[in-house]
Amino acid sequence: MSLAELLSPPALGFVRVAVASPAVRVADVSHNVAAMSAAMEEAARQGARLILFPELSITGYSCADLFYQRRLLAEAADALATLAMEAARHDIAAVVGLPVPHSGRLYNCAVLLADGELVGVVPKTYLPTTNEFYEERWFTSGRRAGMPTVDLAGQQVPFGTDLLFAATNLPDCVIGIEICEDLWAVEPPSGAMAVAGATLLLNPSASNELLGKVAYRRDLVRQQSARCLAAYCYAGAGPGESSTDTVWAGHSLIAENGVILAETERFRFETQMAVADIDVQRLQHERWRNSTFSASEPRREFRIVAFGLPGESAAGSPASLLRPQLARHPFVPTDPRRRAEHCREIFAIQATGLARRLLHTGARKVTIGVSGGLDSTLALLVTVKAFDSLGLPREGIVAITMPGFGTTQRTRSNAMALAQALGVTVRSIPIEGAVRRHFADIGHDENEHNVTFENAQARERTQILMDVANDIGGFNVGTGDLSELALGWATYNADHMSNYHVNAGVPKTLVRYLIEYVAEHEFSGETAEVLRDVIATPITPELLPLDAEGGLAQKTEETIGPYELHDFFLYQVVRFQFAPAKVFYLARQAFGDDYSEGEVLRWLEVFYNRFFSQQYKRSAMPDGPKVGSVALSPRADWRMPSDASVSAWRQELERLKAALGGGTGSEG
Repeated sequence: MSLAELLSPPALGFVRVAVASPAVRVADVSHNVAAMSAAMEEAARQGARLILFPELSITGYSCADLFYQRRLLAEAADALATLAMEAARHDIAAVVGLPVPHSGRLYNCAVLLADGELVGVVPKTYLPTTNEFYEERWFTSGRRAGMPTVDLAGQQVPFGTDLLFAATNLPDCVIGIEICEDLWAVEPPSGAMAVAGATLLLNPSASNELLGKVAYRRDLVRQQSARCLAAYCYAGAGPGESSTDTVWAGHSLIAENGVILAETERFRFETQMAVADIDVQRLQHERWRNSTFSASEPRREFRIVAFGLPGESAAGSPASLLRPQLARHPFVPTDPRRRAEHCREIFAIQATGLARRLLHTGARKVTIGVSGGLDSTLALLVTVKAFDSLGLPREGIVAITMPGFGTTQRTRSNAMALAQALGVTVRSIPIEGAVRRHFADIGHDENEHNVTFENAQARERTQILMDVANDIGGFNVGTGDLSELALGWATYNADHMSNYHVNAGVPKTLVRYLIEYVAEHEFSGETAEVLRDVIATPITPELLPLDAEGGLAQKTEETIGPYELHDFFLYQVVRFQFAPAKVFYLARQAFGDDYSEGEVLRWLEVFYNRFFSQQYKRSAMPDGPKVGSVALSPRADWRMPSDASVSAWRQELERLKAALGGGTGSEG
């Protein structure tokens, strides 16, 4: 399979859609058809596979009693065939609006066009008759529609408010259509459509402008997309409509699950368009994991109309996504103010979790291993905050530094200086002698720097921490973080274990920002200075002897890969359950040229291999507070067999590797 096929929009779950406010003239059908055709061409040029036009876009919304004119109705019906052919010519699907006579009544309708055909006709349900609106003068509600088909443009076409349109060539893409006022109702039809499976909700609209209405309209669209766990596309009529008593602005929007992806500029007489990529795969996953959604019972039955969504071959693999900028550090807000709020909340959650455990156990003392690294520093700060909140003396915090074969002067000095500045009890217990005796007991050559050499040190440190905790009548506070749990970068029954794991919900990319926040807002003076130096220290377990110059011989990210990549992978894999090809594609989008394709794929392989093989450590992890949407506790969030096979994921990675030419090294 080629790279283009692996990373094609359907395979990745993306569909590019456009919403347009064309430059219409009231009752000038030929002009409006030309404007809509031009908009189709532009949308297709931008890679869109579907374009949504406003309510009654073929005639104009503000025709009033002209809707009774047979000449206008006939021209609108004839225009449908023209627009269907134009949509096929531009290789795009379209939703257009027009008045449709049916069984002695007139309906305000939206029609889906694809492959030169009329796929289905949906009449408007709620007809406003308040203030400037008077739709019941001309139209009948779709709830009174009787016959399930309508004769339109020479075709018998499915007709009714009970239609959903399923794309046969794009899994998870099911379209539901409601019209303007339907969204403003107490129970919008789109809610029932979503429960019945619609992931892409379309609203052709003609909402006029009033002071303050734009914000309300934007919130309606955004919130309905969130409530329905769907994408919501809204196309508003533009200023070409009649201004006899009201003004239209052409406000069109695209939202996905509570986020506005794109919207048009208002009050422009030329055609306005917004284009965005909808991730229907992601929406489907959100529904699978949302127990409220899955428990919702369909309130009505829908007819599913299958159709082929055009544009698949023309769209190809998108060079870049038309979505809000993809965060390369999804756990870390880019806005400084929001990041500070984020850190304050997380720090409070961590400290409160530990304080609750102290209250429950009645413990007034704890042990904590301090290395001068990021994780142990954050855990110590959380512990101090918990003790302060309970009015416990900081002397009850026994911070133990345990220098070994790979401990540097910098990290040891920082650990001691920080502990002293915070006013906690400091103990230094070297482990080299005890580890050497252990090597002698088990017959291990200390010059063989293998996994035994490293793990023996980690287990010796944990033994010290646990035994001292017993000795002082307290418990041990763990220091490892969420990223290490994901990768299993911890020694089983050593730093993997503690009595309470305060950093269990904090990913590595966020740890330094939390410490930075604490340095700026919680402490000052010498403490803040030490914290800033800790932030600048390379990440290392300090388990291998130093080099000849006394420098680090072991840096974690050189062994397992950059934590910023692994945290990105973790977020996409656990939060959204994306497959390897999609995670790879999104990483390339987020990190650009900072990493080659080969580098991204190499570390993605490492992530999947370690994530599966190290589950047994997570299955036995201690208690610790959840702080965000991604958590790996086997009791609360992540339930995975320790012996699950990674073969299916590896097969997809192998296909990616083959498509890239077989290499996964830095040469890309």
